[in-house]
Amino acid sequence: MLLTISYVDASPLSDVLILLALSVVAVAVFRRLQLPPILGYLVVGLVAGHHALGWIPESDTIHLLGEVGVVFLLFMIGLEISIPHLLGMKHAVLGFGGAQVVLFTLAAMGMAMVTGIPWEGALVVGGALALSSTAIVAKQLTEQVEMQSRHGKFALGILLFQDLAVVPFLVAIPILGGNGTDNLGLVLGLALLKGAVTILVMLAVGRWLLRPLFRWVAAAHSVELFTLAVLLVALTAAWLTHAVGLSLALGAFIAGMLVGDTEYRHHVETEIRPFRDILMGLFFITVGTQLDIMALPAILHWVALLLIALVVGKGLLIAALVRLGGYEPGVALRTGIVLAQGGEFGFALLALALSNNVLSPEHSQPVLAAVVLSMAIAPLLIRHNGPFAAWASRSYREHQEAEAHDIEEEVAHLDGHVLICGFGRAGQNLALFLDEEGIDYLALDMDATLISEAWEAGQRVFFANAAHPEILQAAGLDRARALVIAFDDLHAAENIIRAVRQQNADIPIIVRAHDDTHLEELEAAGATDVVPESVEASLMLATHLLNQLGVDRDEIKRVIEQARTDHYGRVRRYFHGHDEVEGLEQAEDHFRLHTVVLTPEDRAVGRRIRDLGLDDLNVSIVTIRRAGICGEQPDPAMSLRNGDALILQGDAEHLAAAELRLLKGEAAPA
Repeated sequence: MLLTISYVDASPLSDVLILLALSVVAVAVFRRLQLPPILGYLVVGLVAGHHALGWIPESDTIHLLGEVGVVFLLFMIGLEISIPHLLGMKHAVLGFGGAQVVLFTLAAMGMAMVTGIPWEGALVVGGALALSSTAIVAKQLTEQVEMQSRHGKFALGILLFQDLAVVPFLVAIPILGGNGTDNLGLVLGLALLKGAVTILVMLAVGRWLLRPLFRWVAAAHSVELFTLAVLLVALTAAWLTHAVGLSLALGAFIAGMLVGDTEYRHHVETEIRPFRDILMGLFFITVGTQLDIMALPAILHWVALLLIALVVGKGLLIAALVRLGGYEPGVALRTGIVLAQGGEFGFALLALALSNNVLSPEHSQPVLAAVVLSMAIAPLLIRHNGPFAAWASRSYREHQEAEAHDIEEEVAHLDGHVLICGFGRAGQNLALFLDEEGIDYLALDMDATLISEAWEAGQRVFFANAAHPEILQAAGLDRARALVIAFDDLHAAENIIRAVRQQNADIPIIVRAHDDTHLEELEAAGATDVVPESVEASLMLATHLLNQLGVDRDEIKRVIEQARTDHYGRVRRYFHGHDEVEGLEQAEDHFRLHTVVLTPEDRAVGRRIRDLGLDDLNVSIVTIRRAGICGEQPDPAMSLRNGDALILQGDAEHLAAAELRLLKGEAAPA
């Protein structure tokens, strides 16, 4: 009996462990293939679900975790949406976005009803297919330096409306799942009214309550308390909307919008991301379990039809709307290609419809399969949206050629000029110094407003993507003296560096970076010199201080130049504080410092430095403090004593292993 109870109690935990183990493998594989992790989670659910291998049984625990995952997904999306942002993009959001969602929802709904799906389920299918993937589109456009382009801004505006369009569906789906209500229109209207009132009340109370709450929590300087407060806000808001008969996700979405309007938005996003990523992954796994792989051959024709509707139909509809808005065919086509896929919100709506019996599992199968396939091919389509638009639209191809020709004419008389990629504050200041020295330059940027104002002011700047080889060729890369990447974006910088090196292997490339985290990575890509802002700021601070203290200018110059040698080796090392917020890349920083003080019981006492095996851990002793005296770069033959303070350098993981080896844990190698 005890064994039986123990097994039953452990069953939910074993299900979660299976999910986590499979997720680790799938996400690692899909990251190596440069595919979205979302697809990895879906594949885990598809292969290990009850329709296939049966490793993930249907259980209330798994479904509950999936619902909580949707809550955090909506909360994070809410953080990204602000009223001023929406008003600033009202043309793209309300115009293109509104028309696209309404028209495609109705078209897909009609197609679903023709196949025999009741109108309630068909409405959900239409809404789910009308939504695109915010995660995939934003990530891909950012990496391709296209977020500030016209098609990038239009895509973002349409995505914002799609995110907002989820709200009425979240309100309506539980009502549509009612058991044959005669006055469904009246009930639905009352539910929408109740939802609107609930939203208004939450917005009013939230604006009055949340900022003081987070101010009080932040004053405690406790990461644990802050995280708990964020979880409490998100889950309480979800519970409130659920208590009045609406969905959990709706409350989380509203809470995210409210928190997004506070000064704590970025800190909240940092603290909640681990919960969101894990639980959202579990949600996508539960979606994958709904796919019946054995039933796919029988419905393959429907899957193909829906996939064509998603990729071709939705893409052409969006392109037509943007074209009707008065924009060039190429811009319209690129916007349509970028958004020609299903999205994560579509899964959320389908899951909600299934749980409320609005849609049957049989009817959901082709929809789920089509959305998964469209998301799988989306990165490829987005990556090549420019060449495809140029191939499909003669006028756009001619427009691109005209842009390149304009740039080519502008630099035809230049020789030995400097190319500046990015004309923000850093790029403009750089141009100012070049002008003062009589050095010609040409700047390229993707911000149309900035370009217009700078051009009218007489600056030699063009709207163009510096990662395109034809643009670089037109800008006179073969005659340029140097190229500067004046914005801070790792992926964009790497793309530009590779494009430059394909055409000119010798030109100096100077790259701006926020810090030294990716210094070696950028140099490996082909950068001649990387300027980490945070490190250079400390050198400038030292320059001003030493100057005020009366140190000779030549001595100041010598000290600063010495600090810049060897990849800023001396100044990249520093101690990390407990409250410092860091990502994974910073956690792997090899220039962390950590102090270990030896006691009589420690293994390292009496041993020589060379015998400790720290080199095997990529950890070095940079300084030893003994009897109040500090010695840098100690001799490997030096024997350690009780009371020595060892300053170690390495990354976080290896520093922990080195400390264990030095003190009372793992024995050092003989």
